[in-house]
Amino acid sequence: MAKSPNFRFFQGGILKHRTSPKILSTKHDYIVLLALSAGVGALTGLIIALFEGSILWVNEHRMQLFEQLTFPSAVNILLMMLIGAVMVGFAFWLTHRFAPETGGSGIPHIEGALDGIYDIRWRRVLPIKFIAGTLAIGSGMVLGREGPSIQIGGAIGRMFSDTAKRYAHATHILTAAGAAAGLAAAFNAPLAGILFVIEEMRPQFRYNITSIKCVTLAAAVATIIMRSFHGQQAVMHIPKFTVPPLSSLWLFLLLGTIFGVIGVNFNRWILSSTKYLKQRQDEKLSRIVMTGMTFGGVFTLMQILAPDTAGSGIELITIIIQDPLTWLLLVALFLVRLFGTIACFASGAPGGVFTPMLTLGTLFGLAYGVIAADLFPGFVAEPAVYAVAGMGALFAATVRAPVTGIVLVVEMTDNYALILPLLMTCLGATFIAQALGGKPLYSELLKLSLRENKELTQHK
Repeated sequence: MAKSPNFRFFQGGILKHRTSPKILSTKHDYIVLLALSAGVGALTGLIIALFEGSILWVNEHRMQLFEQLTFPSAVNILLMMLIGAVMVGFAFWLTHRFAPETGGSGIPHIEGALDGIYDIRWRRVLPIKFIAGTLAIGSGMVLGREGPSIQIGGAIGRMFSDTAKRYAHATHILTAAGAAAGLAAAFNAPLAGILFVIEEMRPQFRYNITSIKCVTLAAAVATIIMRSFHGQQAVMHIPKFTVPPLSSLWLFLLLGTIFGVIGVNFNRWILSSTKYLKQRQDEKLSRIVMTGMTFGGVFTLMQILAPDTAGSGIELITIIIQDPLTWLLLVALFLVRLFGTIACFASGAPGGVFTPMLTLGTLFGLAYGVIAADLFPGFVAEPAVYAVAGMGALFAATVRAPVTGIVLVVEMTDNYALILPLLMTCLGATFIAQALGGKPLYSELLKLSLRENKELTQHK
């Protein structure tokens, strides 16, 4: 069989084709595999619902812990900073002591597992990612829960394949199904979960009708479970905007061009910062824990003094769209959160970057919309439309998955009428990022991880 065109695979990985050999010999096996995929989706939806609830509980109660005490405000702040430092320090210790693969978002680890490079030690990954992720994300660091949700889902898929040993040959399918279910549950966005696996993980995902059915079923079941806990409304409660005039589409294309430049540099800054911090830590557990404690204390202080500069930003998106600031304040907040996002993600904390990226896209897109409304009032009726477009643009430029970005934003905001403006912005961002030589974020992080593992092995 000829190799599939335009496919690049990681060195040392398993070469795959879009059409993989038939792996199911009987109709019974086919039905059981679908049932296993549904089980993966159900358990993933349940675990992610608990994961989200635990993060919200930790974030709320740690800030209220000293409200009943009569300490001076400065003492209360120091105590809250200490708690934040201990939380994140313990999360770093737990991660690097027992399961280093749970550091960061975990998406490169799942991609490596799908490529046959890594094994998924689900007995360690599941509890450690849940606990460490809850502590790090709940501390106020600029992190999201979607990356950990994808890794947790992939680990659950591996758990099912190991438990049903007869279907060990279906490990790849169940892992991919779990990853899709994790993203679907995290954002209440089943289509985005399916597309993320098919589009972002395309070098690793084995395409056939059975695998796509299993991924789709797992994402759907996970979303049903999540909605049974949190309701069926969209994640972001923002207004539904009218369709912008066709004559204004050039403004969306220009916004996408700007985001293409930002996205390329965003990825470069994350990679260079990750390398720098790893060199400073030098694989020494004491330095790693101190890094975590420093970040925990600093971002707890930021959350107390300027809440909009810390945390994942999911609440900020809703607030800022409903009550916009001036463009100058929006750009300033964008720059502060840009630094915080890069620093937190590069630190290796067990958290994701999706939601912080969506927040950055919202802030810059809204600032762009406010300026465009002043310069071109005949083209811009609602500046906040550009905030929605900006969410998908930065995602498309960094992750290099424009279709996933479009569908994700539409599902999260319930603004299906904005598909065409989003298409212009996301495609513009993707084309510019590619023209500038930018690489997809998670592919580059996986390559970085492989190089580091190789260097450590040679050093030993």
